[in-house]
Amino acid sequence: MKKIFRLFKIFLILLLSLPLLTEAQTIPAGMPVLAEAYRRAQLLGKINPNVSFTSWPLFPKKVFVVKNSFYPDTSREKRLTPKYNGILHFGKGKGLFQLLPVIWQQQYNTLHPQGLNDGAMIPARGYQTLFSAGAFFRYGPLSIQLWPEVVYAQNKPYDGYPVNYPAYRWAQYYWTMNLIDLPERFGSGAYSKITWGQSSIRLTFGAVSFGLSNENLWWGPGTRNTLLMTNSAPGFKHFTFNTVRPVKTFMGSFEWQLIAGRLEPSGFLPPQSDKIYHGERLYVPKPDDWRYLSGLLVTYHPKWVPGLFLGFARTVQQYHKNMGGNLKDYFPVFMPLGLRAAGGDGELAHKRSQLWSVFARWLWVKGHGEVYFEYGWSNYSWDNRDFKVELAHSGAFVLGFRKMIPLKMHKDESIEVLMEFTQLSMNPSTINRHGLSWYLSPVVRAGYTNEGQMLGAGIGPGSNLQTLQVSWVRSLNMIGLRLERYVHNNDFFYANVKDVRDNWVDFNVALLGQWAFRNQLLLNAQVEYNHSFNYQWQYTPPPPPDYWNGKGKDITNIHLKAGITYRF
Repeated sequence: MKKIFRLFKIFLILLLSLPLLTEAQTIPAGMPVLAEAYRRAQLLGKINPNVSFTSWPLFPKKVFVVKNSFYPDTSREKRLTPKYNGILHFGKGKGLFQLLPVIWQQQYNTLHPQGLNDGAMIPARGYQTLFSAGAFFRYGPLSIQLWPEVVYAQNKPYDGYPVNYPAYRWAQYYWTMNLIDLPERFGSGAYSKITWGQSSIRLTFGAVSFGLSNENLWWGPGTRNTLLMTNSAPGFKHFTFNTVRPVKTFMGSFEWQLIAGRLEPSGFLPPQSDKIYHGERLYVPKPDDWRYLSGLLVTYHPKWVPGLFLGFARTVQQYHKNMGGNLKDYFPVFMPLGLRAAGGDGELAHKRSQLWSVFARWLWVKGHGEVYFEYGWSNYSWDNRDFKVELAHSGAFVLGFRKMIPLKMHKDESIEVLMEFTQLSMNPSTINRHGLSWYLSPVVRAGYTNEGQMLGAGIGPGSNLQTLQVSWVRSLNMIGLRLERYVHNNDFFYANVKDVRDNWVDFNVALLGQWAFRNQLLLNAQVEYNHSFNYQWQYTPPPPPDYWNGKGKDITNIHLKAGITYRF
């Protein structure tokens, strides 16, 4: 630990040599209404086109021309800024105190858990609420953002993986559950928790910031999913060294984030954890230990190609008990990507699990659109030759397109079209090499999770998602329709279920709404109809010779969501 803190001291010395002071107040990943409003504003050419939107939280005050980070619509701000805005300046301009928005989110699921990218909320049936409020303090380069979150979930029982399945089906189920910490239900009763939420303490100079944070991270260009970091899980404690705005160089601008964090287990067992098969208990207890996570994201904007952003992201995790004391043990993200160059069997002895991806986002300001992709790998290649020959091994991808269509007859109004495809299921190369689903790990058996929820794409291991959304947009106001097809854990289906009639697929239709009411109130709401075909892979084949007219367990869940954000 002494070496890592010595390195942090060097970072501080470098920071102190930079002359410009920058606001360190953030817009969290997935913040209701505002997070998407900033990205739409960029597509419409209203804010800085040189920001990649591939790394959250966002630091808007110095990146974009806004007086207040929580009022991205400057025209509304000039007309409707309240007399008291929650901001107090002191110390001859060196100090600032600001009340942060009060956020109250609620959701309800009628039959089973449903929902993506909801942070500290848990997968649960019934009523659930999240409340957050806080304050921001800055004096000189030091800033403190205290923004805790309180979560309560009714957490009603529901039909999960069928209890009446034969023992061999449960053995198949546990082959997956023993390699990841994804409890079906978070306890047997109501759930409540207080977290640090989107809190941080930072030293910020110019374009760079260093500090300790619990904020949710979002890495990559995706909207519904990205491969390495989303807000599908609660935020986790981490040291961070990152940019707060693009750093300009002779060859273009760069954004980056380097983290060293701590991931926690859920503390909950999977269902039927006492089941026995062939005389052995199916559930293999996971180590009672936290995990160390090292992560790096770099995004490059070449000055010769306006609107193009190219990026790289990598995370490496291991149980704390398996860590060494060398500098490379604290920053394994700088080790070679190939297993041979990293040390071969010696690297395997460290029992580390890695994910990495490359991504691109191309913004067309004049065309009010963007196209983006991310392609990632969940396993080592042996060397460069192996990587070139078997490029698809352990691969997954996110591909998306978004277009804003301004309405000529209605000023400041647009139609937004969004399409995104996420593919996590194994390809033939991965299957041929006896690979594992994304986010599973035989050496870090909690998988790629924090407190029992996905750090990466919220759809989970082996799953795929296709999204189409069409919305009417005017400033912060939006009314939209979203259609989605969600294929649950295709890897489990192909390896164990195999019957082509028995895939578990959801078709979802959601009506979405956001509205700025009297300027300070932001309202958001969602009504989603979810129809599951062959829920939990339950299907009863018909008697022969009939083949297609069997009976699947098809169920309907209604997912309701509503929230209020109060801006001072």
